[in-house]
Amino acid sequence: MRVFLLVVVTMIGFAANSLLTRAGIDRGGLDPLWFGAIRLVSGAAMLVLLILVSGRRGALRGAWTIWGVIGLFLYILGFSVAYLRLDAGLGALVLFGVVQITMFLGSLMGREAIPPLRWAGAGVAFAGLCWLVWPGGAVQVDPLAAVLMALAGFGWGIYSLVGRGAQDPLAATAAHFLIVALPFALLALVFVPLPPIGPGVGLAVLSGAVTSGLVYALWYALLPRLDGSVAAVAQLSVPVIAIAAGALWLQEPVSARLVFATLLVLGGVALSVLGPGYLARRSIGS
Repeated sequence: MRVFLLVVVTMIGFAANSLLTRAGIDRGGLDPLWFGAIRLVSGAAMLVLLILVSGRRGALRGAWTIWGVIGLFLYILGFSVAYLRLDAGLGALVLFGVVQITMFLGSLMGREAIPPLRWAGAGVAFAGLCWLVWPGGAVQVDPLAAVLMALAGFGWGIYSLVGRGAQDPLAATAAHFLIVALPFALLALVFVPLPPIGPGVGLAVLSGAVTSGLVYALWYALLPRLDGSVAAVAQLSVPVIAIAAGALWLQEPVSARLVFATLLVLGGVALSVLGPGYLARRSIGS
């Protein structure tokens, strides 16, 4: 049960990160590249501070992996650049669809046994997500933005799969953030003027320090306890949580479509994760 609750907390953190990103870029007026750079630097600073406070100064040496660095860089870059050029609903489908494909393929390549019920649950949850976020009317798709969002999904899938082998989740997350933050900040400096200090910067710092740095470290701590396919399916709940929280936060009316699609997504996740009694077995001794 403890693993299940921590997974729920992590998904809520991911959804909160999505809301902070939307608020920082749409309302705070911060350029997406700068939001990503400040997010990475803030996350790295928070994680390194925690490591220093814990007295483990040497923990960062050898804590990173090349695939972890590549995965995180692709995710932050692809998501940041594609964010304003792709319909939000379509972007969520591309991102999380590619995450599912990447993590399921990675699990199969790792010879993970995926029960039929988990496949069925993944299909039900993804169908619910499609119903929820598919844009109405004619959709203009920016091919470059779609490719970048797909790269972001691939990057996040790789980053999550790598996390299953992390020996020190906090150090691994800090090391990856530190390595990726420098080139990303240089990209922002080269292509975008320095942003003025304002609400967008504050939201980026909050996103980086809390809902990215701390939540990603928690995710890395949980991943060794989860099958890759389970971790993939659980993440389908993130857009639903973000949309529901956004509706409550912005006091938008809650439609029947939102309610039923949410039930479908969460039902598919439950079928996939709880159906075989998976988390109950994984929680034993944790």
